[in-house]
Amino acid sequence: MAIRWSRWSPRIALVPALLVTAVAFVGSIGWTIYISLTTSRRFPDYEINWDEWLRQYERLFKDGAWATSLKNLVVLGLGSTLAIILGFILAAMIEKEKRGEGFFRTIFLYPLAVSLIVAGIVWRWMFNPSLGIENFLHELGWTSASFNWLAAPDTAMYGIILASIWHGSGFYMALMLAGLHSINGEIWSAARLDGVSVWRLYIEIIIPMMRFTFLTCAILLSLGVVKAYDIIVAMTNGGPGSSTWMPAYFTLNAYSGRSNIAYASAAAVIMLLITAAIFIPLVMVTAWRVRRREAIAK
Repeated sequence: MAIRWSRWSPRIALVPALLVTAVAFVGSIGWTIYISLTTSRRFPDYEINWDEWLRQYERLFKDGAWATSLKNLVVLGLGSTLAIILGFILAAMIEKEKRGEGFFRTIFLYPLAVSLIVAGIVWRWMFNPSLGIENFLHELGWTSASFNWLAAPDTAMYGIILASIWHGSGFYMALMLAGLHSINGEIWSAARLDGVSVWRLYIEIIIPMMRFTFLTCAILLSLGVVKAYDIIVAMTNGGPGSSTWMPAYFTLNAYSGRSNIAYASAAAVIMLLITAAIFIPLVMVTAWRVRRREAIAK
């Protein structure tokens, strides 16, 4: 009897968590999909007109602001990959110089202690031409300098990318540093004895050995980019115009600004599909590589 209880007690303990997941996660997804097929406005209307059940999606892909948000999603995703690259470079430099590892790790991780809202406000101040970097350069005598990126639709997204890199590079540095520490020290010693150059060592040996770490960073980065909202609100509030709208900002604006919960739900469903399209292949590749490594080890 004791043996049976020890076998079933962990499963029974998981039941509340499974129920919460089913109701709060799966149930919410199902409810959002259903509402997106209706003509609901501010409040849900659960009657579906099957002649126009895809109306919200048709409107969505004809909306220029939604097209802009998808384009910005790609731009922010590509630009934010620099945070992973910078994180790896910082980790390599810290790992090579052992003496100051604790100090520099703390310094580079400090931005994580600041919320995205606060980080966005700070960077908005830095881009302010009368208070920030541009004013500082003018006081130094460089009167032609211009750093007012957030005021122009063509450069506003680059300002957000720069702030995102500053905020996230320390986190990716910590992940990369953990990956570098997991590499056998004999590899470094053998490379030094063989006279292998630093560039060749990292490109041909170290980086391929850290592919799982890079995949993990890519997964986390993709999830963060798709749900980007706080830093947009803090820095530009979607402006100038709609030039810095992101899918998450568009979704919340569709409900709060347009008072259309069905339209917002349709945008949320597309966001879910985008997340799945990015997340599932990366997870599958990671799982496949893990199984392959375990099979080779056996």
